[in-house]
Amino acid sequence: YELVTTPAQLAAWVERLRQAALIAFDTETTSLDPMQAQLVGLSFAVEPGAACYIPLGHDYAGVPVQLPRAQVLAALAPILADAQRPKLGQNAKYDLNVLANAGITVRGVVHDTLLQSWVLHSTGRHDMDSQAKRLLGYDTIRYEDVAGKGARQIPFAQVDLDSACRYAAEDADITLRLHLAQWPRLADQPGLRSVYQDIEIPLLGVLARMEQAGVLIDVAALRRQGSELAQRMQVLVERAQQLAGHPFSIDSTRQLGSVLYEELGLPVTVKTPGGQASTNEEALEALADQHELPRVVLDYRALAKLRSTYTDKLPEMVNPRTGRVHTSYGQAVAATGRLASSDPNLQNIPARTEEGRRIRQAFIAPAGWRVVAADYSQIELRIMAHLSGDPGLLAA
Repeated sequence: YELVTTPAQLAAWVERLRQAALIAFDTETTSLDPMQAQLVGLSFAVEPGAACYIPLGHDYAGVPVQLPRAQVLAALAPILADAQRPKLGQNAKYDLNVLANAGITVRGVVHDTLLQSWVLHSTGRHDMDSQAKRLLGYDTIRYEDVAGKGARQIPFAQVDLDSACRYAAEDADITLRLHLAQWPRLADQPGLRSVYQDIEIPLLGVLARMEQAGVLIDVAALRRQGSELAQRMQVLVERAQQLAGHPFSIDSTRQLGSVLYEELGLPVTVKTPGGQASTNEEALEALADQHELPRVVLDYRALAKLRSTYTDKLPEMVNPRTGRVHTSYGQAVAATGRLASSDPNLQNIPARTEEGRRIRQAFIAPAGWRVVAADYSQIELRIMAHLSGDPGLLAA
């Protein structure tokens, strides 16, 4: 593996990338969140065992001279932006977003080993370390091996260049080797190959752009609703204490259990794994017809969840640079191909209650634009009916 720190080395690698039939690439950054991540370095592989690492942002006492970031990106940008030069990544969506934030457009991503692994066996593990062990019988250098772990873990920018090179260049090298191991198997199965080439790879770029665009929210509206929820929660707290006949913490399961089962004498219908009387949702629902307090607690918890998950949390997740919330769309999660959304999950915004619908109204379009909603009704069930030919499903 080659550590690239001179103009001559950079020029030589730019030429190797121009000549390569397929370019495996990877980024090293400061964060797992691509919208917050700063670029620390880039790695490339052009054939098994032939890989390099170009450090850009390592910063520690005695760090060797690194090539100027602007010079490196200017040299690489034409190759990365050329759709005619095939490229390969492992979870390339992350790298596309990181590079986009650095002002670099990447085109021509025709393969992703994470998606290959997922299409071939959707229920397995698709991280690079697991794939390398399963397909290559190889133990990769782990992040903890070079950066440490726990409280002693250092940022990648503080990892010495030689260690960083071994780790980062290996990432690109292993990505290429994983592709060579998986692609022939995928190419031999027309159905899976079509899913991969015609759906998943094109979708990768679409999702990257969606994540980049983010979602505009009305922060002021959420804060107003949060304040209203807090007032309603306080009313419920006072009602609960009135029903109990004395002050107690409605958030304390121990105190609530004491009031419900010892003071009010309500029957125990659900127990914890430890054998204690439970105050979970199931238990409270079972008691709601027998006394007003369980229903008051359920209403309080519903409002508390809306407040902690949405009205208080979403404004904190607005990116200060873009003024928007940027979720991460998980493409290789559900076996059916259904997308997942995380950090924050924008797929479970409540809609069945008035409070939930008000939260949805805080997702807005910028001036001069509109939000358009379109949805397939029961799409997975319809596909299953079509594929199975089941008369009952078809009739439904």
